[in-house]
Amino acid sequence: MIPLKDTFWQTESWQQQMSGMIRDPEQLLQRLRLNPEEHPDIAAAMQQFPLRVPEAFVAKMKIGDWHDPLLMQVLPLAKETQEQVGYVNDPLEEIDANPVPGLIHKYHGRVLLIANPSCAVHCRYCFRRNFPYDSNNPSQRDWQKTLDYIADRPDISEVILSGGDPLSAPDEYLQKLINKIALIPHVTTLRIHTRLPLVLPARITPALIRVLSENRLRIVMVIHCNHANEIDSHTEVALNTLHKAGFMLLNQSVLLKEINDSADTLVKLSQRLFEVNVMPYYLHLLDKVRGAAHFDVNEVEAQALMNAILARLPGYLVPRLVVEEPSASSKRPLALS
Repeated sequence: MIPLKDTFWQTESWQQQMSGMIRDPEQLLQRLRLNPEEHPDIAAAMQQFPLRVPEAFVAKMKIGDWHDPLLMQVLPLAKETQEQVGYVNDPLEEIDANPVPGLIHKYHGRVLLIANPSCAVHCRYCFRRNFPYDSNNPSQRDWQKTLDYIADRPDISEVILSGGDPLSAPDEYLQKLINKIALIPHVTTLRIHTRLPLVLPARITPALIRVLSENRLRIVMVIHCNHANEIDSHTEVALNTLHKAGFMLLNQSVLLKEINDSADTLVKLSQRLFEVNVMPYYLHLLDKVRGAAHFDVNEVEAQALMNAILARLPGYLVPRLVVEEPSASSKRPLALS
């Protein structure tokens, strides 16, 4: 067993860290000195959605604590296999907004590209845990159909790279794709949704900064941080590097039961984000994907939490509480009492 305090991963490249990520629950629990016999129900959940977590993220978890808020985001549990009414494979009906492979077009003025089906971490609440990536993984040659779709619609001004995680792709791939997007005159903004600065901060390299900078597009990066413990010194360096490069940094979180569903936790998260030059943007209610019902926090509880943090934070540090609904023209803000 390699103790958690060992930091061998810090000397590895981001590619090595990706290939060496933990995929075996027993290995993860050994790292954290937890007894697998206390949770013999992990295997069933693994069959539906495999475990993936980099060493850099595990290093932020508390040894010996089953309730560590980072561990709870990635640990497979049998309750994921329990069917719950209203929880489905495609809660946002993205397949109905998938006109060409690799592209989702739900909202006016912007489209989302599945730039890479792979992710550096499997968050158990992920609304795309059942997404058909096999039919939405275009080759570089096939991207032309997607780019033609965007070029033919002059109202599209923003392209969003998502996945998976777009930053899991190699620099060369990203550069080719971004350069092609930049050739479309009416596209002005490139938004990138990623967890890698949090779970694999070594990914934020000078080479990546060059790839993102050497084009005419305005870059907006949305990290997906749910708890202040996700931001350690390595992530702080990564985020400061992105900030110094001139990119707008925003955060969106998912409200998760027993992980961040307290006013103290959400206040600390907003304050920590601000310290590292990231502005709180959205706090999402859980998308009702099959396997994630145990994370759900209802609207009434969410609104009470928001009222509590409004009383403690300046307005610019308060994220907007929203829910995403199929066929809606935008995310729906939840009114507060």
